Amino acid sequence: MDWATLLNKGRLGQRSPKDESGRTAFLRDHDKIIFSGAFRRLARKTQVHPLATNDHVHNRLTHSLEVSCVGRTLGIQVGQRLAKQGLLPPQVDAADLGDIVQSACLAHDIGNPPFGHTGERAIRAWFRHQGSQWLDLVAPSQRNDLSLFEGNAEGFRILTKSEYHQYDDGMRLTYATLATFLKYPWLSSTCDDNDCPRPGKYSAFVADSAAFEETCQATGLIKLGPMHYVRHPLAYLVEAADDFCYAIIDLEDGLEMDLLHWDEVHALLAPAFPDSDEVRSLLQSDMRVGRKAALLRGKIIERFIEAGIEAFMANHDKLLAGTLQGDLISHCEPAVRDVVENAKQLAKTKVFEHPRKIELEIGAFEVIGTLLNGLIEAAVSHARHDESNYRHQRIIDLIGRHSFPPELNALDEQQRIYQCIMRAVDFLSGMTDNYATYLAKQFAGMAETRY
Repeated sequence: MDWATLLNKGRLGQRSPKDESGRTAFLRDHDKIIFSGAFRRLARKTQVHPLATNDHVHNRLTHSLEVSCVGRTLGIQVGQRLAKQGLLPPQVDAADLGDIVQSACLAHDIGNPPFGHTGERAIRAWFRHQGSQWLDLVAPSQRNDLSLFEGNAEGFRILTKSEYHQYDDGMRLTYATLATFLKYPWLSSTCDDNDCPRPGKYSAFVADSAAFEETCQATGLIKLGPMHYVRHPLAYLVEAADDFCYAIIDLEDGLEMDLLHWDEVHALLAPAFPDSDEVRSLLQSDMRVGRKAALLRGKIIERFIEAGIEAFMANHDKLLAGTLQGDLISHCEPAVRDVVENAKQLAKTKVFEHPRKIELEIGAFEVIGTLLNGLIEAAVSHARHDESNYRHQRIIDLIGRHSFPPELNALDEQQRIYQCIMRAVDFLSGMTDNYATYLAKQFAGMAETRY
């Protein structure tokens, strides 16, 4: 692969880039994402703790903003190193890489359904069990879109189909930003193949294969098989920024909610503390734990960023050849690599498994199941032009009749059913935790008044 093609600023649909003085095509991507409704709704979507009442705990919006800051720095500094070595094309500068990575970071969780990863699991479980009869109505190649529902693929669908220009290339982002967003650049239909690098993970539904293929080809990603490509090199920076942030932020949230003790967090993070008088002074101070952790966070993330940049540059040739094994963090210096992995493990055992979180996750399954029971029945009735059930008709009105694909009537029944089910899942996935909980009560007849 080569940087000139990888940084393609043409826009989805083979549209020409829009560069203005002081506002490049890549910066426009950033602004489109920030102003989108899908991004705004992340403010009420789970990061770790569903429906958290503590305002200091992260949600998906604050997490995405923090990841974007780290990603921007990684992108700019990698760009500066590449430019210094004469590896960037003349029309591209380091700030462009920062904008691309920042935009992809902002969007990296934009497709997450209500209740985060628990919501993903609930959707998958419903289609495999209670809703398994609906899978028989779609083509075998399309079933993984539902039984292995993936927030990353829903995110790509939002960027390329659902938001702004619906069914007409969505946000119309640049190819470079879209390719950088593709963490798992293969389709759902191939995610359970024996040679899939991450079984069960993928970045595009079969429904969005045309936009996926166009993006991968426009950026020159190396093809490994049918609808299966290597990652864009900058996708490794997005993944690293995400991992760096939640390795630290999940522990901060654990401290804030009294699920973790400072002593165990300090012992875990200590190998990554910079050796400086400022850090030693902070560690010895008697300020409250939450404030101490926040001040040390910046120092640790600086160390993480330095390690990430060195790992990227050390593996530059492998990244362009598409042969790098593992993620970028696995190639960082041992102290940083181990701290990130140990932080993930501590969060998994002490934060993710806390009874309060488990209780809410069980409830999330019931909410998602109640909603899907109504939404999918109504979607299939709509695809079959069956207007005999008034409740189904009202659900379609709630989803929005105008929001179904415009070419629906030109498709055969199997394809209509598939497209209508996908639209219903889009509707569910776009809900906030709060709205999903409210609407499930309405669907169950436990009416609440909403103003």
